[in-house]
Amino acid sequence: MPDSADRLGPAAFVRIPAEAVVGAVVLPALPRRPRVAVAAGCGVLLAALTVLNALDMGFRQYLGRTFDVVLDWSLLGDAESYLEDSLGSGTARAAVAGALVLVLLLFVLLALSVVRLTELLARHPGTARRSTLIAAVAWVACASLGLAPAAVPLASHRTVTALRGQVHRVSDTLRDEAEFRKVARADAFGNTPGERLVPDLRGKDVIFAFVESYGRSAIEDPVMAPGVDRMLDVRTKALAEAGFHARSGWLTSATYGGSSWLGHSTTMSGLWISNQQRYRTVMASDRLSLTGAFRKTGAFETVGVMPGVQKGWPEQKWYGLDKVCDAFRLGYQGPKFSWSTMPDQYALQQYQERVHGRRPAAGKGRMSLLVLTSSHQPWAPVPRMVDWDRLGDGSAFKAMEAAGEKAADVIADTAKSRAEYGKSVQYSVTALTEWLQRYGTKDTVLVFLGDHQPIARVSGTHASRDVPVSLVAKDPGLLDKIADWHWTDGLRPAHDAPVWKMSAFRDRFLRAYGSTPGPGKN
Repeated sequence: MPDSADRLGPAAFVRIPAEAVVGAVVLPALPRRPRVAVAAGCGVLLAALTVLNALDMGFRQYLGRTFDVVLDWSLLGDAESYLEDSLGSGTARAAVAGALVLVLLLFVLLALSVVRLTELLARHPGTARRSTLIAAVAWVACASLGLAPAAVPLASHRTVTALRGQVHRVSDTLRDEAEFRKVARADAFGNTPGERLVPDLRGKDVIFAFVESYGRSAIEDPVMAPGVDRMLDVRTKALAEAGFHARSGWLTSATYGGSSWLGHSTTMSGLWISNQQRYRTVMASDRLSLTGAFRKTGAFETVGVMPGVQKGWPEQKWYGLDKVCDAFRLGYQGPKFSWSTMPDQYALQQYQERVHGRRPAAGKGRMSLLVLTSSHQPWAPVPRMVDWDRLGDGSAFKAMEAAGEKAADVIADTAKSRAEYGKSVQYSVTALTEWLQRYGTKDTVLVFLGDHQPIARVSGTHASRDVPVSLVAKDPGLLDKIADWHWTDGLRPAHDAPVWKMSAFRDRFLRAYGSTPGPGKN
């Protein structure tokens, strides 16, 4: 069984497995009781590897990587929550129950199958020896000649390769954690005094906004790009008429297709946080976050607006946020839009009324962290822009949600998923930039970026991990400070605009706005 869906086909199974040939030699030669026990154990091992292969397929399709046996079990709970939010609790429970039954059947049936085949070979030793010899000769011949019709080798040792790969992954994961702890302790700005952090932004209204799943494919894919690119050009012109200037580039995200928190923390920490263990390590550390740097100055109020947070969020401490407005503190009385708890436009209006529209304490600026959710998969239904003055408590969205696409229909249709994804990005970026046009001031500095590319079924199996990033401000002097970044003018980065790793952004931003590195803790 292959470990990626694009290689799943008849040719993948027309093979001679070396493991079966060896088993046909060894197992029948054992006494009956040990033979049955070893055969059952082999069946269980085959079932386990089959489950891991299936998980690899799913993770490649959604997250662009293989399943990590050490770290990724907790993500299965997140997957269940996603199904519940997108398709309803009944469907989610049925899917989980069905998956558990299938896994149980797989283990039982494969164990029974290997036992049955072994006993069959033991009852017919002459035929078994001849057949095994023919299979062994055929395997050696195919391997020697390199026979691979449909680019799939006929002589296979896939099970051993898969087992060895899993062992290496576990070893690499355990070694990576020890090495990452050392890297995380070395912080160029860890001991920088507050008065030497972002001095060029004192008194400003600084906003960092993440747009869910806003990836390079939205701007360059031939299906989705035309609508998104038109929107970006229109919004660039509208912002220019309001006195705002923008520059844009690319960042390579530490995650793909999901696990947005890895992208957020990579951007804010200056570390490459590509798995859950690294994330936990950083959240438990005193590593200076980009948002925390503003708080450390003592010259900024720090606020988070998180409509996707629906439970306790202890990460607030590491991010250095004085206050967090989560899904339950924004007063929304309208319907959920699948996974998204509320439309981005509503969340932005509430940010304006509850935070941005109020003056910070005397002599202070404000730093805000916004995480928008309307472009989160499954991209159905997608909200539409309404008059800002008619948003109210969100009840007006009930008819819009009821008339939109159903999540179950979009999830099952690749063409629809791509089309609706493009619409969702257009909506989210339009809502954010209209908010800026409507409420931004001469002191506003907006940095907005994607957290990761959409899933492979939308972005393609060979898409990059790049996401757009834009910096927008009225003060041209603030853009002059990043002139040596060579970003593209406007909201749409050029194809050949600079590409940095997302982990490089924190230090580049801090240095651009006057921060002085200090010795970190070792």
